[in-house]
Amino acid sequence: MFVALEPRRLYRQVAEQIRALIETGELKAGAKLPAERELSERFGVSRPTIREALIVLEVEGHLHIRMGSGVYVRRKPRAPSDAAPAEDSDGPFEILQARCLIESGIAEEAARLSGPEHIARLDAILGRMEAVLGDATTALACDRAFHTAITDIIGNSALNRFTGLIYDKRMTPYFEKLASYFEGPHTWRLALEEHRVIRDAIAAGDPAAAREAMRRHLVLAQTRFSESFGEEPARED
Repeated sequence: MFVALEPRRLYRQVAEQIRALIETGELKAGAKLPAERELSERFGVSRPTIREALIVLEVEGHLHIRMGSGVYVRRKPRAPSDAAPAEDSDGPFEILQARCLIESGIAEEAARLSGPEHIARLDAILGRMEAVLGDATTALACDRAFHTAITDIIGNSALNRFTGLIYDKRMTPYFEKLASYFEGPHTWRLALEEHRVIRDAIAAGDPAAAREAMRRHLVLAQTRFSESFGEEPARED
């Protein structure tokens, strides 16, 4: 039923295969898709790749994701959303991985260059973020401000623009759809606590600790987006 894929825009290829099965009727309206783990094994790709493909198909109107239950073929496909990503768009997990690699190095350098005025700015942003954890839009704006403020410490305008650009790749309806399932006051609280660890390492002038704190923060962000959409079958020993 499913065919293993070559490593090229894998989430797009997964989405294309599932879409074709829906359109030909092999996957019937109302049918529940196999669990993510099983889809991952059948396609020979990672679970984050499966996650990205399912989000594409939900945005297109082919699937309905029910948290705690599973992923279902829509009985009556709704009109596709303008949020569907372009063919060459980066997947959310690609974006988070890129940020992890780039921003870890930025935090390391920021720890070498920071002064009291930079730490005061970070503290002000963290204070604002703590006050708005229940407001996803404002929390997200504070999150962006924190990450770009770290880049500002280095004083490289090209690097600053690049950091803002890669962060803003998550400001799309497609990424927002994924985030809507997994972000909330609890996850923003976790992010805030991780931000404070980064801030403390930068304030201490400890490049290695700052690099590791940023790396850990963005790895944990990926993990938060990787929780199961629905029921997972028990593994057999």
